[in-house]
Amino acid sequence: MKKWVFFIFSLAQLIWLAGCTEKSFEPIERDQDFIASLNIQEPSLDFIDGQGNVMATWLFDKAYSGAILLENDCVLLYGHQLNEIDVYTLSTGKKLYSKKVKLGTTNVYYAENKKQFFIANSKTNTVTSFDEKGNELATQKLGNYPMSMAAYKDKLYVINYKDTKLSVVNIENLKVEQEWPIQKSSHGIAILEETNELWMGGHGEGSKPNSSVKKYDLTTGVKKGEIKMPLMPVGLTKTKDAILVVSHGHNELYVADFDGNVKWEQVVGANPFAVNQFKDNIVVAGYDDHTLYFIREGQVEKTVDVGKGAFQLLVREEKM
Repeated sequence: MKKWVFFIFSLAQLIWLAGCTEKSFEPIERDQDFIASLNIQEPSLDFIDGQGNVMATWLFDKAYSGAILLENDCVLLYGHQLNEIDVYTLSTGKKLYSKKVKLGTTNVYYAENKKQFFIANSKTNTVTSFDEKGNELATQKLGNYPMSMAAYKDKLYVINYKDTKLSVVNIENLKVEQEWPIQKSSHGIAILEETNELWMGGHGEGSKPNSSVKKYDLTTGVKKGEIKMPLMPVGLTKTKDAILVVSHGHNELYVADFDGNVKWEQVVGANPFAVNQFKDNIVVAGYDDHTLYFIREGQVEKTVDVGKGAFQLLVREEKM
């Protein structure tokens, strides 16, 4: 009996110690603006301030392939080969919660106006909605390999990467309302409410790489035209007055106005997949050279070394 009690006590101690040694990271102050680089070859997250200084680096022991900000003080991390997502509080550096999910997460999108996030899965070919606490709300079967997502008003737009259709679903119940014909291997999405358009990039397929961004009517899904941006434009970000596009096939950054006119372009980075705006800079992430390029008025003002495989950029700025 004494041996059994000792065993239970020892087991309880081990469980308690395991809970106490949950990994935490260097906190990021709530009022600190940053651009963060998610690096996926050796998984890590670098936080960089407005002067281009690396404030903190979070090193991970999981193969995260993507991240999103939830509200202002949380980051959600996911991986295509992981069966759970992890949410950390930035101001404490501690894990807020984990949530079991199916293997095959390709992308997670946060709709701020709904306080919900959406998980696209390539193995189940579904999109699933969750509230901010990780409670599942609804799920819907879509096309083959759903990945890129964007929301506008009461609609969620989902590109099915290995299919020839884009799914338009009701953001509340995830019911499919429209399906648009698109090119296979489409990737990258931006919504322009100013012109009622959806812009879409892509890799292309086989021996026919994609060399343009397509424009679609946001209401009908009718294709309205193309903008030449060779080669393989896959990273699209909308700012207050421009669309930023990186084409990783030619290591090219394009800056276009809302009418689709390319204002200027520049060769930058090695195999760039992500672009964003931070303060007065356009920031491009070079995947192969592990470098962020801070560009102002068409000139590289600063470069910042980050972890291997810079793949995604997260921006937090005080809203003016």
